[in-house]
Amino acid sequence: MTGNALTRSTDDAMLGGVCSGLAKWLGWDPTLVRVAYVLISFFSAAFPGILVYILLYFVMPDDN
Repeated sequence: MTGNALTRSTDDAMLGGVCSGLAKWLGWDPTLVRVAYVLISFFSAAFPGILVYILLYFVMPDDN
């Protein structure tokens, strides 16, 4: 981890910026985080992954 605050990224956002914000916070590639999110959501019957994404969207502040 880079020590930065966990925020939603608006410059590399595809939907809400949650995955790109997590990627920036972890210092990973945003595409890797998105693929991992989709795989985890798919193998957990999608509902928990969607719920977590929505919760993170409302909990994580914008990076502005």
